[in-house]
Amino acid sequence: MKAVILHSEVSQEASPDDLDTLDQVEGVARALKELGHETVNVTFSLNLKNLSAELGRIAPDVAINLVETVGGAGRLIHLAPSLLEHLSIPYTGCPAEAIFVTSGKTLAKKTLAGAGLPTPMWISSGEGADGQDFSPGRFIVKSAWEHASLGLDEHSVIHAQTSGQLLEVLRAKESVDGSEWFAERFVEGREFNVPILADGEGPRILPVSEIVFDAYPEGKVRVVGYRAKWEAESFEYNNTPRRFDFPESDHALIKQMEMLALNCWSVFGLAGYARADFRVDENGKPWVLEINANPCIAPDAGFEASARRAGLSYTDIVGSLVEDAMARRGRRSGTSVRA
Repeated sequence: MKAVILHSEVSQEASPDDLDTLDQVEGVARALKELGHETVNVTFSLNLKNLSAELGRIAPDVAINLVETVGGAGRLIHLAPSLLEHLSIPYTGCPAEAIFVTSGKTLAKKTLAGAGLPTPMWISSGEGADGQDFSPGRFIVKSAWEHASLGLDEHSVIHAQTSGQLLEVLRAKESVDGSEWFAERFVEGREFNVPILADGEGPRILPVSEIVFDAYPEGKVRVVGYRAKWEAESFEYNNTPRRFDFPESDHALIKQMEMLALNCWSVFGLAGYARADFRVDENGKPWVLEINANPCIAPDAGFEASARRAGLSYTDIVGSLVEDAMARRGRRSGTSVRA
């Protein structure tokens, strides 16, 4: 089988989060070859006409969608699956609609709230608090579209007495870079990742992990920001390990987050693989922060660590993604996956 590995453009001067794309491409190519598939790497660009022609010449049986930005913009990420759907090429990961809704963080939060799923109160410059009850407290200011925790650190957490104060902060951020920002109620507490992997049979919860802040000194804001994810020499990177072993007292909480993650899978129409990120407050209530459709699957990423904990190899992950993509193709066409 011929597989195209579709990925974002990465320059030589790229940031660590963008360079991580190349690690994913290399790992996936190696796994596909182990599975006996032919691979072709293709860079996704805004020149959709040329890209369509190139994919037509290659005529792949399946595409591995690793696109995280298009033209350097996270808000265009849905163009990759949209084009693949237009060209009727089976592909791994979530469909275009799910990627669009989840990558737009305020749209995702509206969807969560509308489905009755717990997500922290938020405010955006365009809509204010959108009918939600506001009370003074700590809020975290985030980009509405960009991924990889861009612009996120301890200074992103601020105290606000009024919604007007938050709106001033958001408009000031937007006036600098022209992109959209929003503020979300900051949940003091623990942080968890719940990964989900599908194969031809449906979604499967992989082992849940917790980001541990035990080494953080008193007063240091516990947030998984850009440094914690990408700057290997930073305090945050070296003091936010993940753990998979939990005491019996946490088992009910873990089960609750797993069920919430599966509800998110259904509500957003996810497929292939995804990750639900949670914060758990001091009362033990889990809050859905965001849904990461097509999370990083580099060989050293958290998703791979959870899969390994479940007894799956990296090749198993890639094989499951391909199997799921082909099974969805079969269901749409009404043919057997093995036809």
